[in-house]
Amino acid sequence: MARNQNQQQQAPKAREENELVDKLVGINRVAKVVKGGRRFAFSAMVVVGDQRGRVGYGTGKAREVPEAIRKATEAAKRNMIRVPLREGRTLHHDTQGHFGAGKVILRSAPAGTGIIAGGAMRAVFETMGVQDVVSKCTGSNNPHNVIRATLDALVNGASPRQVAAKRGLKVGDVVARRDSGSAAAAVLEKE
Repeated sequence: MARNQNQQQQAPKAREENELVDKLVGINRVAKVVKGGRRFAFSAMVVVGDQRGRVGYGTGKAREVPEAIRKATEAAKRNMIRVPLREGRTLHHDTQGHFGAGKVILRSAPAGTGIIAGGAMRAVFETMGVQDVVSKCTGSNNPHNVIRATLDALVNGASPRQVAAKRGLKVGDVVARRDSGSAAAAVLEKE
């Protein structure tokens, strides 16, 4: 009986890990100089997501490439964050993020736009499940800094539900205020 309960508890976690998508962002060969010469190892950077708003990033280093990728994937699974998506396809609003010298600008986009982003940012959006986004990377284009800056921008984004809870309002009130506050809505009201 107890064994059956343990199997039932482990089943959702195994199912969850099977649904995760991982993307290898980059592999670097690193050298350590020792008395007899150089010892080479490999460092890998991986982005993992469930394509429904959760994403994580990790790095790993080992003497063999597959072992480095495995370590990076496990680190990414441990460091996952949840990002609210609008209609399950784009961000709720424009946001900026930075890490070190890397700065990114993320903008929500209408349906059909696609993912307009460079290498490291594209991996984050594809694994997260974003279908329409426009992004720009300024400053450093180092993949480590770009990914961390992108995650910083995503963490700073808030859904209308989160904003309403913080302000003590209803979600409809927050969305109505957002729509009436835009420049396009103001122009339409004047006409």
